[in-house]
Amino acid sequence: MAKGKKSIFFCQNCGHEEAKWLGQCPACKEWNTFVEERIDSGITKGTTVAARAVHEAKVVPLTEVTADDDTRSETGIKELDRVLGGGIVPGSLVLVGGDPGIGKSTLLLQVCQRMAQMKKILYISGEESQAQIKLRANRMGNFTSGLLLLCETNLGIIRSVIEKERPELVVIDSIQTMYSEDVTSAPGSVSQVRESTNVFMQLAKGLCIPIFIVGHVTKEGTVAGPRVLEHMVDTVLYFEGDRHASYRILRAVKNRFGSTNEIGVFEMRQSGLVEVENPSEYMLSGKPENASGSVVACSMEGTRPILLEIQALVCRTNFGMPRRTAAGTDYNRVNLLMAVLEKRLGMSLGNCDAYVNIAGGIKMNEPAIDLGIVMALVSSYRNRPIDEKTIVFGEVGLSGEVRAVNMPEQRVAEAKKLGFETCILPEVSLKMVKEIQGIRLVGVKTVNEAVGII
Repeated sequence: MAKGKKSIFFCQNCGHEEAKWLGQCPACKEWNTFVEERIDSGITKGTTVAARAVHEAKVVPLTEVTADDDTRSETGIKELDRVLGGGIVPGSLVLVGGDPGIGKSTLLLQVCQRMAQMKKILYISGEESQAQIKLRANRMGNFTSGLLLLCETNLGIIRSVIEKERPELVVIDSIQTMYSEDVTSAPGSVSQVRESTNVFMQLAKGLCIPIFIVGHVTKEGTVAGPRVLEHMVDTVLYFEGDRHASYRILRAVKNRFGSTNEIGVFEMRQSGLVEVENPSEYMLSGKPENASGSVVACSMEGTRPILLEIQALVCRTNFGMPRRTAAGTDYNRVNLLMAVLEKRLGMSLGNCDAYVNIAGGIKMNEPAIDLGIVMALVSSYRNRPIDEKTIVFGEVGLSGEVRAVNMPEQRVAEAKKLGFETCILPEVSLKMVKEIQGIRLVGVKTVNEAVGII
């Protein structure tokens, strides 16, 4: 029988293969994710196995393996180094995702600008021409000759250039534009994205070259292509924030070489992205004075305490069904906390609309902001402003108790640094906080006590 082409159906979410179309993926249980792609049935796996057999596998005891953090390379951008875990690890494969226009290409071009002063950098673009990249680079400042540009989408050509030039850092913008001639489907398809990522992974590990990959995102906010793409890379970074606003949040959702709790805060300006070294002061800028429903809470992102303003608006509803809205925090968590207020404090919120917002557009889901949400709701409901020099944090349970949170001392120290005079925190966390001059600590056991203080 002549070897020709046949159709294979791929799940866009997890990459699972089936011979026919299915409504639900049997692997990830997602609906309507299968897409049809044409593949060449003449390609066999024997060539891959034969090529792999050329190299002899060596078994090494774990005790003889050496690993040193000093091999990391700093990018020159402290916020990015923090998210990466201290710098770029040689041979690592980093995926950067985010909404269109959020600043992915701008950030990586700034990394190339700073690292090209001492190293050889290769920037590969499949979406822009060299002239377009030059126009964007002119807004950022001067570049050295250490930055090399390549506008190409063919994986074979890209691979030969990387093996010939041997750069110390490679940037791919973007993975959805790359294609391999061995795969018959169109660029951006499941097969092409998976094959392209596999090629870059082999180059990164084989030549010990760190590679940054830009990935487009879907309307749900996840990286386009199969989920296996995120499993293949070492680090996954997401840009968050409204592209029409000036702030940007860089968050690691996967990191084999560091913590996934750290975030980097940037501000978008005409010359590019600028680091925000004190995000707490940035988030609290413009806070209203003597306004009800506004309170400052503290959330921990890794080792960094971030102070943020929680706003709440509670008003009588004009409809039979009250409306609940949450921006920047979990909607279901807000409903839970409102139920606690109704049961434990006797507040009648069943006929009220409630709107909760974290100012600045940042998204926080840490339980430590529970007490701040409760205080903001009570303040708006009773129309009584909270002292602007007061900060609150603590987790609220279903019984109305205020539970302990991690690293309370760092939170209090950050509040003191920004001029706050009173801190309401869980009573069980008081013994974990050393005496800090200039700020009054008030421990509370229940929500009733906290509300009584303000």
